[in-house]
This record gives sequence, structure tokens and C-alpha cells, in this order.
Amino acid sequence: MRKGVRMALAGGVFTVMVGGAGYSAFHLVSGFSDDGGSAAGAGGAGGAEVRTGPPSDAEVRETSRKFLAAWAEGDARQAATYTNDSATAVTALTGYREDAHLTKVRITPKRASGARVPFAVSATVSHKGESKRFGYDSELTVVRGKSSGRALVDWRASVVHPSLEKGDSLVTGEAPAPPVTAVDRAGVVLREKDHPSLVPLIDELRRRYGDTAGGTPGRELYVRREGSGGAPRTLLTLSEGKPGKLRTTLSAGVQKAAERAVLRYDESSVVAVKPSTGEVLAVANNRKDAFNAAFEAKVMPGSTMKIVTAAMLIDKGVTSAGGAAPCPTSATWQSQTINNLKGMAPDESATFADDFARSCNTAFVKLIDEDGVTDSSLTEEAQGKFGLGKGDWKVGLPSFEGSVPPSPGPDRAANAIGQGQVQMSPLALASVTATVRTGTFRQPVIVPRSLDDRELATADGLEASTAAQLRQMMRRTAVRGTGARVMASLGGDTGAKTGSAEVDGRQESDSWFTGYRGDVAAAAMTQRGGHGGDAAGPIVADVLRAG
Repeated sequence: MRKGVRMALAGGVFTVMVGGAGYSAFHLVSGFSDDGGSAAGAGGAGGAEVRTGPPSDAEVRETSRKFLAAWAEGDARQAATYTNDSATAVTALTGYREDAHLTKVRITPKRASGARVPFAVSATVSHKGESKRFGYDSELTVVRGKSSGRALVDWRASVVHPSLEKGDSLVTGEAPAPPVTAVDRAGVVLREKDHPSLVPLIDELRRRYGDTAGGTPGRELYVRREGSGGAPRTLLTLSEGKPGKLRTTLSAGVQKAAERAVLRYDESSVVAVKPSTGEVLAVANNRKDAFNAAFEAKVMPGSTMKIVTAAMLIDKGVTSAGGAAPCPTSATWQSQTINNLKGMAPDESATFADDFARSCNTAFVKLIDEDGVTDSSLTEEAQGKFGLGKGDWKVGLPSFEGSVPPSPGPDRAANAIGQGQVQMSPLALASVTATVRTGTFRQPVIVPRSLDDRELATADGLEASTAAQLRQMMRRTAVRGTGARVMASLGGDTGAKTGSAEVDGRQESDSWFTGYRGDVAAAAMTQRGGHGGDAAGPIVADVLRAG
């Protein structure tokens, strides 16, 4: 073992420590094989049989011990020989020392679980005369080398730090952007402890607008997102910069309600917008990852899509809110049979407003076969009237404004009821509802347009008569239809639409709900949440109540 490196058993685990002020000398190990080790030490050399099967417990212990010892010592090349991707590993581990400026590394492995070895890292970040301790937990997995048969660390960026994805790296230096203090529309500071959903969003806003917000950068240890292309993530601050003030369109009160509301159900997201301006009032997610599904999800919206389909049918003159539109038990479109939700009684005397409020699939399927409706009619309505699916929204954060492609064949019927090839995000659906509320499309924004003078998307909006009929139908849904249970406690002028999207291979559908009250429109999605009123509905109601 190299001088300065010690291993000690403690409580059944071993600790790897490096003595002295930092790393020892850099050692070059040549002759890498194609799956991580040096050619001289590869299994199978000299005619020896190449081992197969999962690594034994002894191999897991030995490989992880050697790898972690070399890493702790700062010998990136030696550590890399114990991995199955030595070229990538040596770059990452060299950067750990030279780019992240991490020294005095102490690694404490914990008890292995099969081939998985968790461990704790304690190190010192030193840069330009400033030092701070830095600790975290990570893990590695030992696998069998494909060609050598050796037990090797399965190399992933997350071995170095759990926040790293493929292509990412750790860097210590001047922060990529000055820190920002995000404030709401009234100047109220949006604190992380009160609004945890906003943390990754503010990181992205900082990356985009930090240089124009009036602050100065400090020095940080951060994750540089070269692989995923996202916002850098600060892991440790060595010296504080001066925060700039970044004004958003959010409302602290509505945001707080949205944060609480999504905690009702896992995998939930909600967005609230102000229909009269398009300003985003709240965005919240309850997910295990940091993905902003509220803005970026690309999933089928179920029957909430019937808002756009209804607008198309009215604009085409196929029907009207009070027009006759029978709701049979089933309907056939190009040999595909479509049914209603279980338990829905047929109604041959139903009006289109009745069908909308009950969410009758079969009535919508029968109507898309009328004269004047083509495979591209729904696409034209979505793009031309609601601004969906053109890829031109500039919200201030990454977003998905829906996709409603022309769909020949069976998908014309599926698209009409929010299945098939239609995709939506809660943001896009909230915008649809806001357009119905005012009759005018206003592209959603989360930071003022004046911040960067970006050009916003445009669309024609709705004819006055069409908008009035849609509001009538959404009002009926909220008062006597599928949305009545969750909207009953809300006073004032309200409207709603429920949806459940059946995703292939899943037993439970995704729950969707959208509604408006006064000058607030909101949409929520709970993946695997069931019917629209079961999960997404109560979330929207809570947000509308706060607005």
C-alpha cells in the first residue's frame, strides 16, 4: 500500500484515509485493457480461464477497497484500473482533484449489499486561500468485466457524487452566475424553505438571468451540467456573492397553496396562470426527481383534451353547446370500438353540453366523423386558436406547449378524447383553460418579457360565441358534472374539466383536472392517480381557492 494511505476496520467496515495535507504524488499506470484494468493484471492472461458470473463477496470487498484507496490517495489512473471504463473514470477522478480542488479525502465504506457498496466521503474544498469541509454519501457497484473476467467497479458519474449524470463534472471556482433572490409579483422573497418546488427552477432562472439581475458571483463548488445541459447545481459556497433581485410573475400565496396541494399525492404537478395576462402564478411538483413536470411533461391529457376538441367541433359548425349529441354505450371508428367510463348510462337525448359535463367519449367519437372534420382539424384548432404545438413559447424556463399532430386512421378518434398521439403538460392545459376564460390566447410567462425582450408566441384565440359556449359547458361540469364534487366548495364564476389518461401497460390511469375561478386558471396532473376528480381535482381546487 502506498505511503500515507491507511485502512482501518471499524464496526465491520473499513475506512480509507490519506495522511498529510493533500494528495500524494501522481502515479502513471499504463497498459489499460478494454474493460478497465491493466493488461498485465487482466483475468485470462497467460491462458488462465476467464471467470464468469456475478462477483463473489470477497471480490466485491477487494475491488471496492482497492478502488477507494487509490481514489482517496488521489491516484486517478490507478483507481481507474479497477473500473470497467478506465478512460472516463480517469478523467472524472483527475477532475475531482484538479477542477473541484478536493483534498484531504477520507472515504468510509459501509456494509455492502450484494454487489452494491455504499460509502461516505469527507473532504476539504480549497480554492484561492479559502477552505471548507465537504461531506456526502455515494455508492458503487461491482460487476464482472466482459472480456477480462475481473471484478470491476461499474463506472458511472454518480460514483464521484450522486448529483452527477453522464458528462457532468465537479468544479470549484467563480460561480457560473451571480446568486439571485427571486421575488414574487409583489416583491415578496420566495424562500426555499417555503417553496421547495422552486429550488431547481430558481437554479435555472439564475443560469439564464443571473447576469442581468444586478448581482456579483461568489466562489462555489458546483455541478457543471455538460452532459444533461441543465442549470449548474451549487453544492458548497466558499464565499458569498452579492445576490441580484429577480422578479417573477409568481404569487407567494398561490405558490404556497400549490406546494401544499401537490403533497396530497405522489407524482403530482400543478400550474396556475392569470388568464388576463398569461402570467404564471404558481408551479409546483411533488416528485422524487427534480424534473419540472408541471412545465415539461409530455403525456396524454385524457378527456381534458375535449376542451380543444369541443372548440373545433363548434367552430366547424358540427354542433353547439345545446345541440343534439347522443351518448351511446359504445362507438366504432375505423374498426376501433371506444367505450365510456364504466358505469356511465347511455343517453340518446343528450346535448353536447351534457356530453361534455359527463365526459362521454362516444358522443365525441361520433361527432368527429361529421362533414368538414378532417385528420388535421384538431391540429389546426390547437395551433391556430390555442397556440399549442408550434414550439415557439418563450416562458422564461424550459417548457412543453403540447403536441397535437395530424392523425389519420384510428388515432383521429383517440386524439379527440386525449389519447392516441396527443401530448400535453399541465402548463399547456392551464393555458388552454385561460384561453377559454377570456377568449384570448396569451402565452404563459414566469418572468416579465421586459427582462430579456423576448418575442412571445401568438395565436388567434377564440370566437366570442365559441368561448361563451365553452365557458357554459365548463361551468356545467363544475356545478353538475364530473367536476362538481371537488369544485362544490368554491364560490364565484367557475369552470372545470376532468380527465383520465389510460397509459399502455399501466393498471391505473393518469389523473388530470383543469379549472378556473375568477382570474385564475389551473391544471394538475397526478400520474397513476386514477380518475380526474380523485387526485388532480382536489389539487386544482386548493390552488383556485388560494387565488
